[in-house]
Amino acid sequence: MDLGIAGKRALVCASSKGLGLGCAEALAEAGVNLVMNARGEEALLQAAQSIREAHGVEVETVVADVTTSEGQEKLLATAGDIDILVNNAGGPPPGLWSDWDREDFIKALDANMLAPIALMKALLPGMMDRGWGRVVNITSQSVKAPIAVLGLSNSARAGLTGYVAGTSRQVAGHGVSINNLLPGIHATDRAVSLDSGVSAQQGISMEEAKAQRAATIPAGRYGTRAEFGATCAFLCSQHAGFIVGQNILLDGGSTNATL
Repeated sequence: MDLGIAGKRALVCASSKGLGLGCAEALAEAGVNLVMNARGEEALLQAAQSIREAHGVEVETVVADVTTSEGQEKLLATAGDIDILVNNAGGPPPGLWSDWDREDFIKALDANMLAPIALMKALLPGMMDRGWGRVVNITSQSVKAPIAVLGLSNSARAGLTGYVAGTSRQVAGHGVSINNLLPGIHATDRAVSLDSGVSAQQGISMEEAKAQRAATIPAGRYGTRAEFGATCAFLCSQHAGFIVGQNILLDGGSTNATL
């Protein structure tokens, strides 16, 4: 399917690895020119060059922490006029409700709520003026069903979801659609970290830890960055303009809910 977005310009945050990289690769395959961002320069430059060679699109890179105001300013200075924004940032650490104080919540809000809101506020006006735009926020399956040990993430991402619910309906008439992608477990560095923890805690191999986790997923496996990226690219396509303010699960059926 021709997504109809060749020649568009996209900013993909935290895109040197994992799900962000999957989104960047899928958009590049559709002919979209990219501004890629990450905190680590080496991995970012390698990912950008790989995409240039594979797809022949323009790729600019910005080494910055998107969760900080300084990082956002640096990113926006390079980004310029953007047609597509993919918001992404790593989640806060796990813990118990009794572990967190005000500063922990402020850090979580800065990273997973206020940073994407800041980028949307900066870039939505240009999209609206041009009469076309797409925003995809990578959040979490915990938005649909909270994960007890991820209370910081539950809180911050739920706040972003509420913001998007209202904002998306205010900008849709200008040809701009905003939606959220809610990943479950995918075969990324995050999964390796989680499985390593289980392996060490239970005294089992990494293969056993992965099999144990995969058995809890109705699809029986982890997701891939490629299929996640393909879903993101479709939401950014010319065919997705009637999809507004939705929260789309990519979790292999893990979230046991009717709606």
